[in-house]
Amino acid sequence: MNINIQPLLENEKAILYPLQEKDFEALYTVASDPKIWEQHPNKDRWKKDVFKTFFDLAMQSKGAFKIVDKTTGNIIGSTRFYNYNEQENSIFVGYTFYAVAYWGKGINKLVKVTMLDYIFQFVSKVYFHIGANNIRSQVAIERIGIDKIAEEAVTYPDGASRLNFVYGISKEKWCKPKKR
Repeated sequence: MNINIQPLLENEKAILYPLQEKDFEALYTVASDPKIWEQHPNKDRWKKDVFKTFFDLAMQSKGAFKIVDKTTGNIIGSTRFYNYNEQENSIFVGYTFYAVAYWGKGINKLVKVTMLDYIFQFVSKVYFHIGANNIRSQVAIERIGIDKIAEEAVTYPDGASRLNFVYGISKEKWCKPKKR
């Protein structure tokens, strides 16, 4: 199946635009806050050279987005679809971060719901890698109704392997009527 994993997506508070090379400086301005990365397996991603590697991999994924606040027009973070598996009919969502000013405002939930509603038109399972020490992201994903299903070591661009939890949800479970 031919899936567009980088469409323009929108909800009432944010627009997800396909990430472009020209977005690097504006996105780095958001990502340069060390607080964003304190629970992340790559705690030094706020450094420009480390973030550049992250950004380059995002561009190579061809599934990355910049997240823009509809009210202000400012870039407030990034996320992506990645690791589409045709045989399993699954994909991952992740590499998500937001400016600290947007934490606890419901943006992450809206973005994830928007992405899941879109991608479940094409796949039957969606997975998320979340660092074992990233409690903030674990709580956020569980609040959306997505369950932890496994633990696995993930190799990061610096070559180090770090424990991640794998969360997953099926199309069947996601599409059941419920309040979000």
